[in-house]
Amino acid sequence: MKNSEQLYQAISERILILDGAMGTMLQRYKFEEEDYRGERFKDWEHPVKGNNDLLSLTQPQAIEEVHKKYLEAGADIIETNTFSGTTIAMADYHMEELVYELNYESAKIARKACDEFTAKNPDKPRFVAGSIGPTNRTASLSPDVNDPGYRAITFEELRVAYKQQCEALLDGGSDILLVETIFDTLNAKAALFAIDEIQEERNIKIPIMVSGTITDASGRTLSGQTAEAFLISVSHLNLLSVGFNCALGADQLTPYLETLAHNSEFYVSAYPNAGLPNAFGKYDETPEDMARQIKEYVEKGLINIIGGCCGTTPDHIKAIADLVAEYSPRKLKKFV
Repeated sequence: MKNSEQLYQAISERILILDGAMGTMLQRYKFEEEDYRGERFKDWEHPVKGNNDLLSLTQPQAIEEVHKKYLEAGADIIETNTFSGTTIAMADYHMEELVYELNYESAKIARKACDEFTAKNPDKPRFVAGSIGPTNRTASLSPDVNDPGYRAITFEELRVAYKQQCEALLDGGSDILLVETIFDTLNAKAALFAIDEIQEERNIKIPIMVSGTITDASGRTLSGQTAEAFLISVSHLNLLSVGFNCALGADQLTPYLETLAHNSEFYVSAYPNAGLPNAFGKYDETPEDMARQIKEYVEKGLINIIGGCCGTTPDHIKAIADLVAEYSPRKLKKFV
């Protein structure tokens, strides 16, 4: 991986900034069904509005614009527009056949934006993280309360789907693979297994970020794991970072990041939501509020990578970037 050396150099020197929410920014465009379809899919038999990944093919200029706004705000790492980029998730739109192209083109858009900004300032190289979302099926929970043993998907089906996505993300120019918003660790394990296969087949070392989701005040993931159990479950691989994103605001995430920071030999990432959603599902936390809460992370030396999830904008990322520039990154622990 050609940019790996630069990435490991950068993360050892400073706290790296991840971008903010793609969905929040795309809502501003107020795209309708015909915008999602574009010319190419105008006769598609099924509704496609809401398929944000498709916009990489039908509205690529909007995706590039969002990436550039985050890069201007100070992001070191931007995520590809591929959160639902598996055959499993794309089945909702009957677009399984497009999966390779969606991931490949999304990575290319992000790569182009990053390269432009790196060329302007070579001292601050920018990196592409291939975004791998959790799919809408769980491997360790039954969707049927009357049949707890039932599973809507197998580990093998997940592995195959994730492998296709990961190969396309790498082919399109991703520097990092980011397995994110993990609410079922068994799904994540299928993705990590697929990535490991690719590393072996291509004889490359891929920087891997893993980010779980604590779903509520119980401090557990949806499939029931505590922060520590989650960490143990993914620590068999040689990861770039482990962390948490989504579900909670910055404030609520602190104790779980402390668990990771004190027990992990990997770098630690965090990208919380802009607070908790209000009654209308909107996120009200201002950039200043969010930065103020994240100050606790850096004062305690908990993080190496920081960004934003739902409700965050380039203004949030800029406020966070300005804040953390004055702080040192968390030092890696070495466990014997």
